[in-house]
Amino acid sequence: MEKSKIIIYTDGGARGNPGSAAIGVVIKDKSAQGGSALGRGYSKAIGETTNNVAEYEAVVFGLKKVKALIGGDEAKKTDVEIRSDSELVVSQLRGDYKIKEHELIPRFVEVWNLKQDFQSVEFTYVPREENGEADTLVNRALDTLL
Repeated sequence: MEKSKIIIYTDGGARGNPGSAAIGVVIKDKSAQGGSALGRGYSKAIGETTNNVAEYEAVVFGLKKVKALIGGDEAKKTDVEIRSDSELVVSQLRGDYKIKEHELIPRFVEVWNLKQDFQSVEFTYVPREENGEADTLVNRALDTLL
């Protein structure tokens, strides 16, 4: 049986930092013809927090959503790539940077635990221009708060 590969584009943002925050997540199944979207893009307001917390919350949401969409048995056979324009979050999740902000530690642990549900999880930094769909979803959710 062929392994699946899913790419999750994540973005989080806060207006004010800390301020009103939201996340945006786009899930694509690279195993499908043309890398079709699995479900659709997702966005939601997450309350008052910082940009970095919002970035982590987007990763957590993305991993949980993929597992919910494909099921736990299929998740165990699935390779996941998280693509984010947050150099800090990607570098921390890869183990390249230490976590200095205490509020990020529980979120790091949550992502680490969620990784165990999949065959593999890889974290890739992408420039903001390559993360446009997720960024648009964040801004759309933030605009609804005004």
